[in-house]
Amino acid sequence: MALSGQLGIPPSAPPVKSDSADLMDLLADWLRALHEFSVEAVVVLGPDPFGRMDDRQVVAASPTRLFDAARSLAQSSDFGARWRHADAPLVAWQHIAKSDPNQVQPWRTQWLAHGFQTVVRVAFPLPAERAFECFMFSPRALHDRTEAAALAWSALNIWPSVRRALVRLRSPLTPREVECLALAFEGLTARATATRLACSERTVNYHLGNAMAKLQADNKMAAIQRACWIGAL
Repeated sequence: MALSGQLGIPPSAPPVKSDSADLMDLLADWLRALHEFSVEAVVVLGPDPFGRMDDRQVVAASPTRLFDAARSLAQSSDFGARWRHADAPLVAWQHIAKSDPNQVQPWRTQWLAHGFQTVVRVAFPLPAERAFECFMFSPRALHDRTEAAALAWSALNIWPSVRRALVRLRSPLTPREVECLALAFEGLTARATATRLACSERTVNYHLGNAMAKLQADNKMAAIQRACWIGAL
């Protein structure tokens, strides 16, 4: 079930501690804040920067005992890149238990086996038709769209902190390499970037070269895209 027209005014939702430096601590704090909605699991999926267009990987799963179920979700075709071609909404709410038995994918069976009935998903689009995705699982059916909208709003609220935490965890780039890529993303040349950063053009090209090597990219544009896919930009 898609949600639309529900996010103009923030629904009532509990505050979330957002200054945690650790991704898993941050997700645990988020789960505690969502306790009143009976949310007992959160999964974050992200694009595989070195994989095919539809490939996704598990960025985090809380609690960690559900990692295999999260990986099954990542490997499915549900909510994947093809979803964008169908113009589906950024927020989706589904009752897993009510899925068509003839179309049930393994991830649904696994989550049902763990006792979950409902999932709310919020997507955060990235360049080249990829996205980060936050999934919130509850062992009960949601009462109405207001509850689902409150969960979606909570994900929108916490996402900047989650993204910063996952970059600290996953990014191979140095802060200077990220700066150079970010300015290249803005359209600045190496010379203009050097002026902005008060360094030499050779230094800028050195950082860009290191970033491209770490991201296995043949050019700056590919490096910028992959930096986006790991959340660094």
